[in-house]
Amino acid sequence: MSAIRTILVADDEASIRHVLTLVLAQRGFDVRAVSNGQEALAELASRPYDAVISDVRMPGVDGLSLLRRALAAYPALTFVVMSAYGAPDAALEAVAQGAYDYVAKPFKPEEMVLVLRKAEERRRLVAENQRLRGGGAGQRALERILGTSEVVRVLQRQIGKVAPVSTTVLITGESGTGKELVARAIHELSTRSAMPFVAVNCGAIPPGLIESELFGHARGAFTDARTAKRGLFTEADGGTLLLDEVGELPAPAQTKLLRFLQEGEIRPVGENRAEKVDVRVLAATHRDLGKLVERSEFREDLFYRLHVVNLKVPPLRERREDIALLARTFVERFNRELNRDVPVTDFSPDAQALLTAYDWPGNVRELENAMERAVLLAEGPIVLLENLPEKLWGPKPAGGGAGSTGGADAESLAPGLFRDLSLKRAARELEEAFIRAALRQTRGNRTRAAELLEISHRALLYKVKEYGVDPDSEAERG
Repeated sequence: MSAIRTILVADDEASIRHVLTLVLAQRGFDVRAVSNGQEALAELASRPYDAVISDVRMPGVDGLSLLRRALAAYPALTFVVMSAYGAPDAALEAVAQGAYDYVAKPFKPEEMVLVLRKAEERRRLVAENQRLRGGGAGQRALERILGTSEVVRVLQRQIGKVAPVSTTVLITGESGTGKELVARAIHELSTRSAMPFVAVNCGAIPPGLIESELFGHARGAFTDARTAKRGLFTEADGGTLLLDEVGELPAPAQTKLLRFLQEGEIRPVGENRAEKVDVRVLAATHRDLGKLVERSEFREDLFYRLHVVNLKVPPLRERREDIALLARTFVERFNRELNRDVPVTDFSPDAQALLTAYDWPGNVRELENAMERAVLLAEGPIVLLENLPEKLWGPKPAGGGAGSTGGADAESLAPGLFRDLSLKRAARELEEAFIRAALRQTRGNRTRAAELLEISHRALLYKVKEYGVDPDSEAERG
């Protein structure tokens, strides 16, 4: 991030602290002042700062020690030192150790403002140079969204249009379609590409911790908050934050997210002051947020804030012409990663036909896993039918879908359970059936379903992904 907003002043002279705080605040900076280096280190640990202005000579932890310790912990800090007239050696030593500049006392307050503006310009140029050097990264990210189908070409054009602006984008699509890949392409094609891209799965964090993870917390904000914590919004400052599975956000976090989208500021848990951060928010979900709004599980005003632009990532069954290209790309990658003596180079005709005909409920992620298995099991250069997962070609269960709660025996819960006597396969099929049944009974509510299954919320999310279960589809069947 090039702008300097938050500044920490460290000086043992009260008059210097007062004048700098007053002048810098009038120029729009958020300023806090402390009287020594030890207090400065504690303050740096309590909240993020863009710049530090410190006297070189202070009791206890002096300016040089503060400089070394601060830059070791926070390398992106802009550090400016102040030195008394006639003592330039210490100031020059500070510059040699990483300080941006020094100002000799006594100085006019406007001199300090000028130094900070020059520091901002330097930060901007550094960020721009990094962006230009990595200019091909965005195009490479776009090329990683593989496919020649029309739906993929449309998606690529949409990404190119929305990337240069800071508009909030909602990325929707089934699990495994590549929503995070789309988000990364948007970031890498944007003017923020040299700054952080931070992705968080909102459904993988316990509801009681999500606010602290996103917005940070002050020291002592709750029982285990022994130190202050920077939230993911702060980590992404100047860049892009992807809120994956945004539909899983609990109500309090939804309120804080809405405040950020409206005001551009966050408030860490336990902190009484809001902080400005410059973050572009991308949200992704495989759930129907409109239906969640109807069920009062998601804020309507937040939904419209997120839904400024909606990019829909198509499921694999709607782009079957891309399956062969994706499969061969994955095979080439796994040939390298698994270091095969005889690389896999092709598919048998029946294996190729099956890949194209299968619906791939787990989408690209399921195809990727299937190709890794095929490369592992293939005995020669050709992938045969039996090298593919058995559920693609093996015996299909007869009767109704798995997960019915109408019967009392195992066969009614998972039809076809006894087609062979493999305990391992039976356990997996029964587990999947119970998960589907719980999601139907709770209308897709993962938290309640996890309680019914007596497993953790995180474990349920892992298993849902593993089995390719779509909770919303199960909710509609319930």
